Amino acid sequence: MPKPDVDPTVQLDLSVDRSSPVPLYFQLSQQLEAAIEHGTLTPGSLLGNEIELAARLGLSRPTVRQAIQSLVDKGLLVRRRGVGTQVVHSQVKRPLELSSLYDDLEAAGQRPATKVLVNTVVPASAEVAAALGVAEGSDVHRVERLRLAHGEPMAYLCNFLPTGLIELDTEQLEATGLYRLMRAAGITLHSARQSIGARAATAAEAERLGESEGAPLLTMQRTTFDDTGRAVEYGTHTYRPTRYSFEFQLLVRP
Repeated sequence: MPKPDVDPTVQLDLSVDRSSPVPLYFQLSQQLEAAIEHGTLTPGSLLGNEIELAARLGLSRPTVRQAIQSLVDKGLLVRRRGVGTQVVHSQVKRPLELSSLYDDLEAAGQRPATKVLVNTVVPASAEVAAALGVAEGSDVHRVERLRLAHGEPMAYLCNFLPTGLIELDTEQLEATGLYRLMRAAGITLHSARQSIGARAATAAEAERLGESEGAPLLTMQRTTFDDTGRAVEYGTHTYRPTRYSFEFQLLVRP
């Protein structure tokens, strides 16, 4: 007979401070989230029985259930009927610096993959022309890609580039990141102007990203410049917030 799954939380040094003003469920959820982020609780592993975990920590079952539910709501755990509560892939936290999603996923150990949906030349709209500094209606490359990690959709990326900048081969675009291709072509990426927002998913976006229609999505618009100040790329991207977030570092003005 197959051996029963071992509860991975048994190996964790979990504890709660009853004298702390921080709620007990939140203390537990923070420790479990840290274990997921650091890879101690690996994707696919099953959490053990809530009753056993509550007894081990001296907590009530509703407190443990609330801690686990908060991680389910964040997309770090999932309840599967007939299976139990399972760890899923941790959220990718993207620093606000000039890096590509492909590189960020690799750095997070997320095994990135790309599906190219569109790779063509189109007339520049007024918005794209203004971003790239080209004439409205002039030819620009349009590339649409679906970025996946561990087989799950993470983001939809739509990028515009001036023609003649680099060769945009679909096979290469599915094998690596756009910024890597640009650097390999001798383009020095220097800076970018970027804005971040959020909105509800359209029906097409929801189907593409595996979300429900109207679900919140993160959005990003970015214009990237080389070391001569030339605009070399304009992108409009949408991300699943359950799998992705942006990190800011704020400095106090003296």
